[in-house]
Amino acid sequence: MLDNVQPQQPRQTGVQNHLAQEFVETLRLAVPMMLTQLGQIAMITTDLALIGRLGEEAVAAAALAHTVYFVSFTFGLGLMAAVSPLAAQAFGAGDVKKLRGALRVGLWVALLISLPMMASPLYGEHILLGLGQAKQPAALAQRYLNGLAWGIAPALGFIALRGMMSAVNRPQAPLWITLAAIPVNAVLVYCLIHGLFGLPELGLFGAGLATTLVNLCTFIAALAIAAWHKPFAGYHPLAHLWRIDWPLMRQLIVLGAPISFSLLLEYGLFSSAALLMGLISTAAIAAHQIALQITAVLFMVPLGIGMAATVRVGHAFGRNDPAAVKRAGLVAGVLGIALVSALTVAIILGRYQLGRLFFGSGEASAATVELTAILLVVGATFFIADGLQTIVGGALRGINDTRMTLVFAAIGYWGVAFPVAWLLAFHARLGAIGVWIGFSVGTFVYAGLLILRFRMLTRKLMG
Repeated sequence: MLDNVQPQQPRQTGVQNHLAQEFVETLRLAVPMMLTQLGQIAMITTDLALIGRLGEEAVAAAALAHTVYFVSFTFGLGLMAAVSPLAAQAFGAGDVKKLRGALRVGLWVALLISLPMMASPLYGEHILLGLGQAKQPAALAQRYLNGLAWGIAPALGFIALRGMMSAVNRPQAPLWITLAAIPVNAVLVYCLIHGLFGLPELGLFGAGLATTLVNLCTFIAALAIAAWHKPFAGYHPLAHLWRIDWPLMRQLIVLGAPISFSLLLEYGLFSSAALLMGLISTAAIAAHQIALQITAVLFMVPLGIGMAATVRVGHAFGRNDPAAVKRAGLVAGVLGIALVSALTVAIILGRYQLGRLFFGSGEASAATVELTAILLVVGATFFIADGLQTIVGGALRGINDTRMTLVFAAIGYWGVAFPVAWLLAFHARLGAIGVWIGFSVGTFVYAGLLILRFRMLTRKLMG
């Protein structure tokens, strides 16, 4: 048995060596996590590109379907995010029983919540009609959702397994699975949309079904690796899978539910941004969507570092090492600022080229390209603030602090960002630029509150 296994400790050779070791370990965790997240975006982008061959109505329907799907899925995502800190703390403490339990309750929660979560996608057409959408796009969106909804449980299960694997310093397996899934997903989506190689021609339903099948395959692959591949097999992560540790499940829900609601507040803010842009102009909507898509890709870098921060802080918290908790959070924050700042400079320098990549270089699109470039410049501060909040938020998860994060998200996003965006856009007549300034200000407030919270808690831990 491995009930006393502990993560390798850095040798006590001075503060500088500790910091250098922390940088190395954080990067070693963060890079595979970043690439895994980029792989997920690549699959979504591939789906949209292939659906685009069915026409503009199909693309619009897919966009509506994703809106309904992700509102539901985001709640489960927050709960699954709690597996990582619980497993990391158990690994840091050398408590393999709790490590197994964290994965087990994560898988059970994924199964149990997926059933009610499916109700939203399966009734997506009614929801969209209730929100005032036209009948034809709503009906097409429902076809896509009918195939997509069944993949919620395996997708959540894969996230739980990723959390456990990362917690034991082995984030590479989910990356290889995701990289293998990208071409498989592309081929399967194309074949089921158009009915190739003897498969039925299913259109949008086929695209959703293909995604579900790929989610199922990635989950099974991760489950098999956890059960039979070293070092995971040595922890016996699937032993007594049918036994539910109810106190630990309650702990996971208490930790994960605020993460879910924080993500929903953020998702709601950016959904409202599209509505605000719609009140400004069509060019504003287009420029905003492209700038936001570029931001989403850039966001994978701090997201990976934030996930690594959860693990590193969780390890230190589990072994009751307050100095290492503070060091892990500090290193993750500095690393994130450095990388995001460098990427932000690159995006500012290439802002016009990025705009032309999406809109072309014709005279008709020149104004939209110009607005996109301006939003990317205005968004520079937003990129850094957004990266900082996700990294510090990840560090706070490592010490089981998520409730105040939810309060700060409400303050930053809806107490500051939305009102400021509205005032600058419509009362100060700054339009789309005002919306992005408002979001930047609100996100800085959110990030600042999280930093103060982490400093306060680490000081308390250190006595």
